[in-house]
Amino acid sequence: MARDVVLALRALGIGDLLVAVPALRGLRTAFPDSELVLACPEYLRPLIAAIGCVDEILPVGPEDIGAPPEQRKEVFDAPVGCVVNLHGRGPSSHIWLESFDAALRWGHAAPGWCGPEWIEDVHERRRWTQMLAHFGAEADAEDLRIDPAALPVALPSPAAVVHVGASQVSRLWPIERFVDVGVELLRRGHDVVLTGSGAERPRAQQAAELIAEARPLRSDGSRLRVAAGAQTFGEFCASIAAADVVVSADTGAAHLANAFSRPSAVIFGPARVLNWGPPEGPHVVLTHEELRRGDPFASSPDPALLAVTAREAIDALDALGL
Repeated sequence: MARDVVLALRALGIGDLLVAVPALRGLRTAFPDSELVLACPEYLRPLIAAIGCVDEILPVGPEDIGAPPEQRKEVFDAPVGCVVNLHGRGPSSHIWLESFDAALRWGHAAPGWCGPEWIEDVHERRRWTQMLAHFGAEADAEDLRIDPAALPVALPSPAAVVHVGASQVSRLWPIERFVDVGVELLRRGHDVVLTGSGAERPRAQQAAELIAEARPLRSDGSRLRVAAGAQTFGEFCASIAAADVVVSADTGAAHLANAFSRPSAVIFGPARVLNWGPPEGPHVVLTHEELRRGDPFASSPDPALLAVTAREAIDALDALGL
């Protein structure tokens, strides 16, 4: 007889998945005999495999959550015994999950949902573990580490990862400052890999050209590599897992550094460190909170991020012992 299904929804990006890892592990403990399915984007599959507690994924993107709900019980061979909203406070995410007609609904308080009230001033990892605690499920908010050996791809040679991109303009640190950091990393003897998405490859290539101008490389340029747009998602994760250090805005690369316990210097802008900052470990947060505008969808970089200088990022390398 097929196991019943526990369906958790987190149809968001890399960082959003990683802050939910403690809650996912708590669900695995709370429902040891159920099939734990995570509704999330398909591209995250290699990372979910490394997390290890999820049995299967249901490919769902953020754009799907607002679509008109349909009766979705037929998606699974077994009944959905519990739906868990790790996506947000509703109503769209609640409505999407309700279409599975599960006996149990775990989430924050809303019509038809008997959960805890939503609290703004709490770290995202704790938000979801506290929600589980309301239903009697234990989860450790600090249990976010992932074993790099669990990745379904081989780890590359260690290098300093400079992640020049960000999912929103509000998180784009000026390219010239990434260049200064890249030059300094090369001066200190690190190989440097510039990462980003395919759309961010021109930005990474521009940074590489400026770094090479400022610090001449070997004739083959092997100490500096542009990986943006040239890696699978699994390879990108592996680059972070093997990194000497990660320098990034507050985006997926920074959260991967947290998960793999790699040293990192993270530039914060619109997001609050209180809600999204790294755990204890080899991580330095760089921001000017007093200038924070706080709009993640702004058409220009957040002032709290723009106020961070390249010198501050280089000083962070010193603080990390690099």
